[in-house]
Order: sequence, then structure tokens, then C-alpha cells
Amino acid sequence: MDTSDPQITFSSEGYCNHCEDYLSMRGNQQSAKKGLKSELKAIVEEIKQKGKGKEYDCLIGLSGGVDSSYLAYLAVKEYGLRPLAVHLDNGWNSKLAVKNINNTIISLDIDLHTHVIDWNEFKELQLAYLRSSVIDIEVPTDHAIRAALYKTAEENGIEYLLRGYNRNTESIIPKAWTFLKIDRKNLLDINKKHGKGTLNTYPIIDSKRISALEKNGLKTFAPLNYIDFNQEEVEEIIKAELKWKSYGGKHHESVFTRFYQGYILPKKFGIDKRRAHLSTEICNEILSRDEALSLLKESPYDEEQLKLDYDYVVKKFDLTSEEFDQIMAMPIRSHFDYETEMKSKIRKKVLDPRNPVYRFFKQRRNLK
Repeated sequence: MDTSDPQITFSSEGYCNHCEDYLSMRGNQQSAKKGLKSELKAIVEEIKQKGKGKEYDCLIGLSGGVDSSYLAYLAVKEYGLRPLAVHLDNGWNSKLAVKNINNTIISLDIDLHTHVIDWNEFKELQLAYLRSSVIDIEVPTDHAIRAALYKTAEENGIEYLLRGYNRNTESIIPKAWTFLKIDRKNLLDINKKHGKGTLNTYPIIDSKRISALEKNGLKTFAPLNYIDFNQEEVEEIIKAELKWKSYGGKHHESVFTRFYQGYILPKKFGIDKRRAHLSTEICNEILSRDEALSLLKESPYDEEQLKLDYDYVVKKFDLTSEEFDQIMAMPIRSHFDYETEMKSKIRKKVLDPRNPVYRFFKQRRNLK
């Protein structure tokens, strides 16, 4: 990790706050290992009991990536659950993602509900985020996924939503690199100020709606946090059991995510997300720090693939390369430059000139 995270701190031993927090969490998890297994068993049994007489006893999101594919495998083969799989099609699926999803539902004999977003609406929303120059351009996708999952659960009377979140691979992500995915007000204001379309069918949710659903009995559960998750072993299992094939990068099942992480983030924001992913692997003793630093010397993007993806993304957005490059050159802005559901006290703290996040974005903005 480096100071592309403006809030990072380092101990006298050279550990950053992210690694210290992660190692502490992992230590607590290991010491509670037996308890976690018992808790997992109890929750699975509860899901089965509550789901008796229903067509499905739980809901899972399925992207075709490692975590969601393995979660589906565990739910059916290890836990004996009857999940309904939900996939959000935002128009950016790679061919390999589609194949992995199809192979998974066929291998596990589960039903799939695909929520297809109107492309013109979604395209204009993504373009609004690009023009807004905020850092988390993945909010439109992540927000829609969350909304689609909750809506499908409610429509089918499903009480348990199984998440593919996995601390072993996703814990180290600086807050300054992302934004609150369910901030409805922020999303709508960005679309209002920079978008050219209306969101008539795009799935929208907010924290109040989620709280209401949870009060009515909907529960979320992340099984991958209760087990020993080894990425290499997991990939071998899903390759053998689900005919799964690798994309070569985390969350690269989406063409846009691959382009965002490999090109937009490093070029415009000076952020290489591989730092966070590799730091997590170091903490899990999967590779050494020297090995990780060596990997960082390599380009985050295969040059040939970058050219293909650049042309594809620009064309899909109905932009010229000149128009896209102009968007990339626009000054960086904070999500807090727009309306937000966050309390005014938090907003005031973030916009305080003494706050390192504020100074970081102000400096980046002035460099453009």
C-alpha cells in the first residue's frame, strides 16, 4: 500500500493500518474457528427450517466470478440449500462470464433470475458518473445489484440473502477509493447534474428501504467469512465441479470493471487496486511482499487487451476517443460535491481542510 490512500498510517515496524486491522481480524477469526463453524451450521439449519414449504429458501447473487460461483457451489453441494440465483445484466458481461453463469446453474440444477437493465438508461447513468469525475464509477452497477437482490427476495418471499463477500480477499480496500453504494440521493444528483437521461426502469434502493425490509425479517449472511478460504483451492474446485474458467483478474468478469480498474483508476486517479488485493494476499501468506512488489512492476493491463477494451468501451458509450479523453482529463471531484444521504456531521468532517481525504482530492483536482 502507499499514499494513494490519503488516510493511510504506518507503524514503527512498517505495517500500515490496513494490514494491522486485517491481521487482528484474522487472528480473532482463527481463535474463534470452532465457534464460527458451529455458528455457520446453526444458520444453515435455520435457513432450511424457515424455508420449508417454499420454492426457495435463500437468494444468491451470481456474477460468474470466483466468490459468487463458489458460494453457489457451497449452498447447494455442502449445505443442501435451495437457492434462487439472481444475475444483473448491465450490458458489460464478458462472454466468459455468461458461460460461467450458465455452467454453474446447469451443474447445480438451480433456477436463475436475470435482471436486465435498460441499456440506454444505464449508459447515460454511467456517462453521468464519468462526467462527474467522482472516483467510484462502479456505483451504478453495485447499487442496481443491491436493489435487484432485495426486490427479488421480497417478490419471492425469501428471508435469507447470501452474500459472496469474502474478508480473505476483499478486506483491504481504502474508504477513499470507494463510496457508499446505496446512497440514492448521491446517485440521483449526479445523474441530474451530468446525465442526459431519466431513470424510469433502473432499480433504485436506499438505506431506509433496506432497513424496512430487514425489520420485516430479511437477513443477509456471508458464508465465505465462516470458512478457510484459499483462492487457489477454491478455483480448482469450481473448475472441476462447475466447469468454471478464470478471467485473469479480480472482478474482471465485467469488461467495464476490467477497464475501470486497469485503466481509469490508475490513469485518472493514480490508484492501482492491485495494491489492496496483493496486500491481502501477503497478510494471508499466499505470497511475499517482494513477490507482490515484483508483480506491481508489471502493467495492470495487457497492452493488446487494453487497446481492444478501450475501443470497445468508447464505441459502446457512443463517444469518440477525443470525447472520452476529454472526460478523462476533467478535474477530479469528490462524491461530497453532490447531495448525499450521509448526515451533515459526516459531510462536514469529510470537507474539513484538515481531513487528509479532502486534501488528497483537492491536490489531485488542482493537478488537472
